[in-house]
Amino acid sequence: MPETSAGRAGARPSPHDLAPPTPIPAGLVVLVGPPASGKTSFVRALVERRQIEAGAVVSSDEMRRELFGAVSEPADSDAADAADAADARIFEERDRRIAARLAAGRSVIAESTNVTPQARERLIALARRFGAPVTVLRFAPDVAGLLQQYAERGRTDLSAADVRAYAAVMSRDAGADRLRAEGAAAVHDVPGRREAVTPAGAAARFTFAPGAPPWR
Repeated sequence: MPETSAGRAGARPSPHDLAPPTPIPAGLVVLVGPPASGKTSFVRALVERRQIEAGAVVSSDEMRRELFGAVSEPADSDAADAADAADARIFEERDRRIAARLAAGRSVIAESTNVTPQARERLIALARRFGAPVTVLRFAPDVAGLLQQYAERGRTDLSAADVRAYAAVMSRDAGADRLRAEGAAAVHDVPGRREAVTPAGAAARFTFAPGAPPWR
């Protein structure tokens, strides 16, 4: 049985627990959220619950590890230049994999921060090439919660100031109205720690359309 906030002793069911899951149509699903906002845990829960196949997730962090191994914070200007070159290669490969799935008429989830309009423009342009609809799933830029999760995970590739900066950019540039204006057909918020919802509980609040997408 899916875990929800109502499943814990003494907890009252939230309106989300009582509502039917939100359907996500086939197409491109863009995750938007700062580092440590729970995106990876959410998609891992989707895969573990067999709501999506593992191959549907295209993660920039996973590709970084796949292509370059462990990541660390650049120490000098030369290292920073190398990091920029690595980023370019990672996102080129990400776009290639997304395009391959969309060209085959298969849904895909783009897992990266995507808090800036420029990052989303690149993804939305890919979806438009294949006539695939875009759904955005937002992860709240709650600074206190982000910093707590950042500290728990012990990441070395980001600083606390970086996390705050990502959250600020999202608060300014990734509101639901802005995302729809950019081309998202639908925008949904994913609950998390702030709402006392586990990744499995959040995953249970969505369903992903099976079968052949309409753009095939």
